[in-house]
Amino acid sequence: MSTNITHHSSYVTHAERSVSKGTWFHGCTVWFTGLSGAGKTTLAFALEHYLVNQGISAYVLDGDNIRSGLNKNLGFSDEDRVENIRRVSEVAKLFADANNICLTSFISPFESDRTAARKLHSENNLPFFEVFLATPIEVCEKRDVKGLYKRARAGEIKNFTGISAAYENPTNPDLILNTEKYSVRECVSRCVQMLAQAGLMPDYNAVNPFGGPMPKELYVTNIEEVQNLKDECQSLPHLNITELDLQWIQTLAEGWATPLNGFMRENEYLQVLYFGQFQGSNSSVVTNFSIPIVLAISTEDKERFNGNGASIALVYNNMLIGMLQNCEFFPHRKEERCCRIFGTNHPNHPSIKTIMSSGDWLVGGDLKVFERIKWNDGLDHYRLTPREIQTKLVQMKADCVFAFQLRNPIHNGHALLMTETRQQLLKKHKYNNPVLLLHPLGGWTKSDDVPLNIRIAQHEACLDEGILDRDTTLLAIFPSPMLYAGPREVQWHARTRMLAGVQYYIVGRDPAGLPHPDGTGVDLYDPSHGAKVLSMAPGLAGLKIIPFRVAAYDKLSVKCHFSILNVHLISYSFLALKCVH
Repeated sequence: MSTNITHHSSYVTHAERSVSKGTWFHGCTVWFTGLSGAGKTTLAFALEHYLVNQGISAYVLDGDNIRSGLNKNLGFSDEDRVENIRRVSEVAKLFADANNICLTSFISPFESDRTAARKLHSENNLPFFEVFLATPIEVCEKRDVKGLYKRARAGEIKNFTGISAAYENPTNPDLILNTEKYSVRECVSRCVQMLAQAGLMPDYNAVNPFGGPMPKELYVTNIEEVQNLKDECQSLPHLNITELDLQWIQTLAEGWATPLNGFMRENEYLQVLYFGQFQGSNSSVVTNFSIPIVLAISTEDKERFNGNGASIALVYNNMLIGMLQNCEFFPHRKEERCCRIFGTNHPNHPSIKTIMSSGDWLVGGDLKVFERIKWNDGLDHYRLTPREIQTKLVQMKADCVFAFQLRNPIHNGHALLMTETRQQLLKKHKYNNPVLLLHPLGGWTKSDDVPLNIRIAQHEACLDEGILDRDTTLLAIFPSPMLYAGPREVQWHARTRMLAGVQYYIVGRDPAGLPHPDGTGVDLYDPSHGAKVLSMAPGLAGLKIIPFRVAAYDKLSVKCHFSILNVHLISYSFLALKCVH
């Protein structure tokens, strides 16, 4: 190095960089090494895609890409290989220092070069992970996408690693993967687990096989702990909860409201009310959260409890459900809540009517639920948790998941949209097996909506008669109650599905909307705003939005069609989108 060069340090610390990106500092380098054809590039780009969809900045430095630009003046002699890796190590360090997860995909055959790269990162307080793709050379040679092994065997390529040049296996890698044994998805999952264990990702993001955040369940699974908590509840004040409260408890306990630990405390509540998102006290991660999940209590009940920090036993129909720990009590400002969430406080709005008649206090705290919540209505087997849905989707060999939520029966337009969406995912996006999560809402709905049992029976009939393909459709119930909060609520509906593994979300016309409660018949929310807001909503990285397309019914062909611009309109009816069955 020239003696007239002085290193200059940045004025910006790692902590400041993390704040500027609205996250924690996760800058590091994941160094993929292995033979040509081992799967380095495929895995690096797949991991990059996963991380970016989690809102985590990541970038791949690929061997071929770097050699076609920055290092295009280097060949494949030992000296040039060393210089190639030295330059890449320096670039990776800069990317990591800028709070990126840098993913390098290089054969990097020499142990000394990889050790030097690790040392460079260590000297700059940056984590470094060496991932050895230990795929056998026989497998790599069979893949030989570029035809390099064949040319090397023929003597056309000199100094080819594994054939005419040595590859030094890592002596102490952070992770060993054999891409012959593990799928790309499994390899990505193992890399993510490695990063999570190092504290570079939230724990609940660790192993969702479809790329969304990992749900955090609030059920107590240890039998001894359950009994101890139940014993403790005997000496605690009891709170009798409503059916609506229990539906929210189920939603929380199954992990649909991740990363909440229970009913919202005041700081979380205010962030949701005013920002439509919140940041946990122990995290710098900002989460899209558009609706409050709170527990209302009366003044009389509040006075029975022991103030902030107390614990409360939760009881439904004389059954001990769980407990709320480290409670915090705060005023239930009902008009403020309604105006912020619904854009109105009209007393005839069904959810506003419920809120206005509820208690004058809210209580938040950490929720512990003792047993799986069952409704014993013959539909419990449809009530799958996000983790159970993930498992089912893996069993169905889904490589893409799209979801449609509805609170009424499927009509012909719905069926056409769902079928057409799958065809687009196959043809346009080149997926092999897109699976539909048909996910009707199962919590409280207003009295003139179709009851859940009838809706499920109709959905099953659609599957039985092949209107929807049973082999590529998973029917499950979403436990959340309805709010009828329009664009606010549609964000909640979309984000929760990410926890189940959904990557594409179909947005209906006027989602979560209803006629204005003043009786004029005008829509309370603009029917197009749900899709527009959802397409712009922060904190939903990785979720692709599919807007609802208006379908018309052709009375001559007895079918629905999306486009009617070039046909005789007399044969079409926009009023004939009748329910199937």
